[in-house]
Amino acid sequence: MHKYQVGDVVKTRKPHPCGNDTWEVMRTGVDFRIKCQKCGRVLMLPRPKFEKSVKAVISSPGSESRGRFS
Repeated sequence: MHKYQVGDVVKTRKPHPCGNDTWEVMRTGVDFRIKCQKCGRVLMLPRPKFEKSVKAVISSPGSESRGRFS
């Protein structure tokens, strides 16, 4: 199970009608608020439906390499 964070960019199994399949997570909890990266449409989904529709996490706000060794 993946712990989703605000700012994650996820890829969904089915594309949005605008043709895009990448979404930014804007809110987590019992319900998820996600925003289409192409058209800006915002959706609220219950957690089970969101977790079922996500195919992969593309990027995460904490995944960038930072620090003195980068």
